[in-house]
Amino acid sequence: FLALCEDNLPTPAIADPGKHFKTLLWTGDGSARSITGIGFTPDLVWIKRRSQTADHRIFDSVRGPAKILYSNSTAQENSDTSSLTSFDDDGFSAISDYGTNGNGGNFVAWCWKAGGAAVSNTDGTITSQVSANQTAGFSIVSYTGNGTSGTVGHGLGKTPNIILVKNRIDSSNWSFNGNIGGLVYGTNKLRLQHVDGIVSDTNEVTSANATTFTLGNSGATNGSSDAMIAYCWTEIEGYSKFGSWNGNANADGPFVYCGFKPAFILTKR
Repeated sequence: FLALCEDNLPTPAIADPGKHFKTLLWTGDGSARSITGIGFTPDLVWIKRRSQTADHRIFDSVRGPAKILYSNSTAQENSDTSSLTSFDDDGFSAISDYGTNGNGGNFVAWCWKAGGAAVSNTDGTITSQVSANQTAGFSIVSYTGNGTSGTVGHGLGKTPNIILVKNRIDSSNWSFNGNIGGLVYGTNKLRLQHVDGIVSDTNEVTSANATTFTLGNSGATNGSSDAMIAYCWTEIEGYSKFGSWNGNANADGPFVYCGFKPAFILTKR
């Protein structure tokens, strides 16, 4: 037997989670500037203006800077050179956009590290461009839909627990698929931008394994000749956790075990 002390706990897969995910706060000044303090070059940056009403803005290194998707909207990708202009060694650069660095605004950015420059992936029947961080269980996947069906390589080496897909050129829903919290690939989904709960769906992301995910013929995930982007997460013990719980409407609510102190919590009823 070993003594009950921290030194005798198992060595975590990721000793320093801050090298793969970081939350950053700043006050906008309406001018060109570098937003620093992340400690790595981010590949996915999710920004929200906290002090006023504004869209959630999502940027990633695979699509490139100044390419905005809005997580609270079905809108197609927007190009805005006054928003996020580059992904840097210790953060990112922004200019004057109201939603990313507007003067006097209070902002938050949630930043994930993927695998840097995307590489071609031919694991699926549809060739994809993938930036994957297998250590942290996160990848960004770009592909072109074929309008029928197919498989797409995601680069994680493990089955994703969550796959979030957006058609970049059409006004379609954010398809939130997975195998957690009542979600079942090929059976149902959530819509990130929508207030509703789980709904039935059999033709968006229909299955997933350690190398690929499978698409139906939905325009939201596989529009013919449409540019698509997918964000994939798989659970890494001691770093990330995906699951569910039942509420009890009591001040003494349920305890949700993660195995670590979380830095970011996303919940949906």
